[in-house]
Amino acid sequence: MVSEHARCLVVDDEPRLRQVLVHLMQNDGFTCREAGNGAEALEILQREPMPLVLSDLRMPRIDGIELLRQTRMRYPDTAVVMITAVADVEVAVSCLAMGAMDYLTKPFHLEEVRARVTQALEKRRLILENRDYQERLEERVAVQARRLEELFLASVQSLAEALEVKDPYTRGHSIRVSHLSSAIARTMELDIEMVRQIELGGQVHDIGKIGVREAVLNKPGALTEEEYAHIMTHPLVGWRILAPLLGEAPMALNIVRSHHERWDGRGMPDRLAGDAIPLEARITAVADSFDAMTSGRPYRGAQMGIADAIAEVERCSGTQFDPAVVRAFLAAIESGAIPAAVPAI
Repeated sequence: MVSEHARCLVVDDEPRLRQVLVHLMQNDGFTCREAGNGAEALEILQREPMPLVLSDLRMPRIDGIELLRQTRMRYPDTAVVMITAVADVEVAVSCLAMGAMDYLTKPFHLEEVRARVTQALEKRRLILENRDYQERLEERVAVQARRLEELFLASVQSLAEALEVKDPYTRGHSIRVSHLSSAIARTMELDIEMVRQIELGGQVHDIGKIGVREAVLNKPGALTEEEYAHIMTHPLVGWRILAPLLGEAPMALNIVRSHHERWDGRGMPDRLAGDAIPLEARITAVADSFDAMTSGRPYRGAQMGIADAIAEVERCSGTQFDPAVVRAFLAAIESGAIPAAVPAI
């Protein structure tokens, strides 16, 4: 036997039978501990967890079934072999379903004990090896997932840089929207993963403007209806571009498509209304509009002051914006999570 396996606990309320088993196991190289019932056995296991337990079924205080249950719960790496009288075979089989590695019926031959112990320890070894393999496999999968995420973020960054060449305003705007949106999300006490995806969605929400003509993006005056319609194709364009990349970040993809939807259903591209608009997109819509109002844009003219922009967001609560998101936005400003003066980036 391997040294790590060469320890066992023999549990039986009959001293004579217990001594027979201890003698046999010691002859096979095991270091043995003894217990007269389940309660004593659990005390020993608490001090010294064992690879192997041989336990009788019928004992005073804590019987073998309860000992098995508690051992499996507290010491899942311990192999338990149950010992039972012939009349208890059905109970012994039910013990296998509870996690016992094997069982012996009285009276037993010493060679049978050796065979069952060897088999139980081999099962234990295979279970531990399989668990170790699973853990190592999961670690490798996690490493691969992190690598894929890095490659994905690099791809998104490349798209953002391509857009920045066409429209330098959009890059700073997207970073600010990301910060504003995540501040609102944290004020709403959303979970960490949702906040992370909202931050990502804010960074790429305008990526579809890659498909907008530069002459329209940078036009130094009011847009015509045709030009405005053209620029407002960017949510769907961005959604089509990023759908293959954002499979693991569906909320960020929702932001790209739906950040121009309105609470009253008069937005675009899908004319969603109320709660049908994904919450992450409703949050980004407030952040996007607030930053747009407080930042200069060639076709929009002079930017608003912070106080006027806040008042405009409040005025549009219940029509353009989700009232709950507006309340969170105002609370974020009040708490300082959104600074009263938003820095340009």
